Amino acid sequence: MDTSVHLHGSYSRAPFDGWAEDVTKRGQYKDYYFPNWQSARTLWYHDHAVHHTAENAYFGQAGFYILHDPAEDSLKLPSGKYDVPLALASKQYKSNGDLYSPAGETDSLWGDVIHVNGQPWPYFKVEPRKYRLRFLNTAVSRAFNMYFEDDKRVGVKLPFQIMGADTGLMSRPVTSTSLQISMAERWEMVFDFAAYAGKNITLRNNRDVQADEDYAGTDRVMRFVVGSKALDLTNNGPVPSPLANLGLPPPKTTVDRTFKFGRSGSEWTINDVTFADAANRILAKPKRGKVEVWQLENSSGGWSHPVHIHLVDFQIISREGNRPVLEYEKAALKDVVLLGTNEKVKVLAKYAPWDGVYMFHCHNLIHEDHDMMAAFNVSVLEDFGYKETTHFIDPMEERWLAKSEDPAKSTQAYVEGTLLPMFDATNAYKNVKETEEALDKYWSTRGGVIKRDECASKRSRVYGKRGC
Repeated sequence: MDTSVHLHGSYSRAPFDGWAEDVTKRGQYKDYYFPNWQSARTLWYHDHAVHHTAENAYFGQAGFYILHDPAEDSLKLPSGKYDVPLALASKQYKSNGDLYSPAGETDSLWGDVIHVNGQPWPYFKVEPRKYRLRFLNTAVSRAFNMYFEDDKRVGVKLPFQIMGADTGLMSRPVTSTSLQISMAERWEMVFDFAAYAGKNITLRNNRDVQADEDYAGTDRVMRFVVGSKALDLTNNGPVPSPLANLGLPPPKTTVDRTFKFGRSGSEWTINDVTFADAANRILAKPKRGKVEVWQLENSSGGWSHPVHIHLVDFQIISREGNRPVLEYEKAALKDVVLLGTNEKVKVLAKYAPWDGVYMFHCHNLIHEDHDMMAAFNVSVLEDFGYKETTHFIDPMEERWLAKSEDPAKSTQAYVEGTLLPMFDATNAYKNVKETEEALDKYWSTRGGVIKRDECASKRSRVYGKRGC
C-alpha cells in the first residue's frame, strides 16, 4: 500500500513534510531530510498517504520521535527509566482475533479495546517516586478525558502536574486532576507515586467524551502497580516554575481567516472544499513570517475535529461553546487543537520559518481520508532580501519524489559519502535563528508584527532561570 511519512511537530521543509500525494509505492524509496533542530519536544511519526492514512497508522505506521536538548536536561525532570512514553490507541477486533480494518469506514472508528504501547489495558510496575509520563493519542477517532484513581479510593481523582505539550515544555506546570487529549495531541505530566507505595493506581477514561461512542471497556486505560521502595531518587525534585519562555506570537485578536469544518454526504469538508478538489484546496496564502489569527468552526453536535496545522506552533487564544480554553492549554504552544462539538476556536501563529505549501486537516483519520484536508501556501516574500541557496516551495518537486529501488543507494558508503553531503549543501535548516530574525525585522518595518525580545525570538528556547 502507498505510504507517505509525516514527522508530526517538525518544521520540515515542504518536500519532506509528508504531503498526502507524495507517496512511496511498493518497489520505491524516498529519502527524507528532517531538521532535528527544534527545542526538546515529543514529536511522532505517522503515515500520511492520501486516502490510506487511517489504515496505515492503525496497523502500526506510527511511533514516538523524541527530541532532547541540554536546556531541558538542566531542569532535572525525571529521566531515563522514569521518563515513560505512553501511546494511546483504541482498536476493534473481529471474532477471530484479527484487527478490524478502518478501510471503508466513512464516519469514525471508535474502537472498544484501549491499547497503550500496543497492549490492551496493560499494567506497568513503578516505584514510589516521580515519573514523567509522555502521552500521545494515536487513535484513529477516539479522544480521551483521563484521570487517575487509587483502587482503594474509587471516585477520588488524584492530582498531577502537566508540564509539556505538543511543542515541548509549557511556560509553567499546571496542576490538574484530569487530562483531555484528542487524536495526535501530546501532553506530558509529572505524576508522583510516592504516596501510593504498595497500591494500584488505575488510569481511567471518562464516559461521554465529545460525541465518541462508549463501550464496556472504554472507561479504563491502564494500571500502575506501585512498588514498596524507590530504588533511585535522582531527578525527583519539584517541577520548576517557570519552565520555558515560549516565544509567543505577538498579540493579535482580529480574525484573518475562518475555516468551517463540516460534512457533505459521505465527504468531510473545510469551507465546503475537499482535498481532492486540487484547483481549490489551497485555502490560505499567508505571507512568510506574517502573524495571523485563524478561526476554526464546528457547527455539528455529532462530531468533534482535532485540527492539525502543519509547520507552525500556535497559541489557543479563545474557545466558544461547551468549554473554555483549558488552563494547561493557556500555558502551551500547540500544533493540534480539539475543535469540539459546536465550538469555535481561535488560534494565533506566525507562518514561518519557511515558505512553501503545507497541509491542515482534521486528525480523525477517517475524516482526513474522506477528505477533510486542505492546504495553505506560505507565500514567498519577493523583497525579503535574505539570501537562501535552496527553495523548497512545492511538496511535489520532482527531484525529491520517491524513486525506484536501487541497492547501490542504500549502502552506508553512499549515504555518508553522497546523500548526506548533498542534503547538507542545501542549507535547508542551518540558519533558522537568522532566518526568523530577518523575518521579524522585515515585518517590524511594515507594521506586520511587534518585534519580540531577543530571548523570545530564539527557536531554541531559553528555559527557567537561564537568562529570560
